[in-house]
Parts: sequence; structure tokens; C-alpha cells
Amino acid sequence: MSIPSIFFSSKEEKDRVFYNEQGAVSSIAWRIASLLPDPLVQPVAIVCIGTDRSTGDSLGPLVGTMLKEKPLARFHVYGTLEEPIHAVNLEEKVEAIRLIHHDPFMIAVDACLGRLKSVGAITIAKGPVRPGAGVNKQLLPVGDAHITGVVNVSGFMEFFVLQNTRLHLVMNMAKTIANGIYDAERFILRKERLAAPPLPTDRHSLW
Repeated sequence: MSIPSIFFSSKEEKDRVFYNEQGAVSSIAWRIASLLPDPLVQPVAIVCIGTDRSTGDSLGPLVGTMLKEKPLARFHVYGTLEEPIHAVNLEEKVEAIRLIHHDPFMIAVDACLGRLKSVGAITIAKGPVRPGAGVNKQLLPVGDAHITGVVNVSGFMEFFVLQNTRLHLVMNMAKTIANGIYDAERFILRKERLAAPPLPTDRHSLW
């Protein structure tokens, strides 16, 4: 199983959005788009970390599964309920992604634990996610940027807490994150279309 990271209020607090607040999807989309290189010439790999064997840890693969059902054009999704990326295969899967795509910009998606007041918060920030930090495990840091969702409270019997996390919460957080990622790609595509030179309308201009 994958082991979530841990979240505490910090300088990144300004980058967090609660899944059920008004405009959450748009806020997530804007934050993701602002972290991507401009112009975007790299392939973008969304690496969804977690396992469906633990309710709390299923956030990542739920996001991956939901994204697979959307008509993505530029973003490539890895880690689903059917083919999860977790602690056992993390390094192997990340290496495979790097073989498939030349110099990909990776966005890691993972569940995490945090303070009670942070449950339901989604953080979008630069830098890798560190799976396992919440339970003192050292796993491969993943991502040029990361999206993490606080699914429950840390501090005591983390594995038990993850197993007893409400699926309702995790599903709703996953929907918000997946829709935010999808809208971020649509924003990027729209921006590229507006920046492209107009096609000639006069047939004589083709010669």
C-alpha cells in the first residue's frame, strides 16, 4: 500500500483550497496552470499515488480513474484503481514514465494526513510530494509539482485512521481535483489557440 505524506499549516497554506468551497475547481485549475512551464513544451504526466486497499489512500487512484474518463489531450495520466502506483512499485512506475516521455513535467497526486482543521484541504504547490512522510517512511520523492489532499487527522495509528476514512469525503475530494486538472488542461489549450498566429483567409496569401 502507499503511505500518505503529512500536512501542517505552513507558508504553503495560501496555496490550499477546500474541496467544498465555492470556486474550488477553478482555483485548483488556475494554480495548476500557473505552475506549468510557459510555453508548455514538455509532456505533462499526472502521477496518481495510492491504493484502493485503503479508503483514505484511494484519493490518488480515484483521481486517476476519473481523469481517464475525460478527453484529455496534453496530460498523460498514470495510477488508477485498476493499475495503482503505490509504495511497492513507485520507483519502477516513475522510471517507466520517464522512458515513455522525454523530460516530462510530473504532477504527483497523493492523499495526506494533517490537523483536524485541515481535513478536506487540497494543496497545489511546486516541488515533489514525499510519500510516506506521515509515518516516517522514506520513499522516492515524486513530481515537479504536487497536489495533496488532507483526508484525515494525523498523530495516532495512521494506518487505522486511513482504513476508517470516509469514502464520501475521499470521493468528493477526488472529483474536485480531477475536474480542476481537466480545467487546467482546457485553460492551457485555450491559451495556446489564442497565441497561435491566425490562419490566412485569402487564398492568394498561400502562394
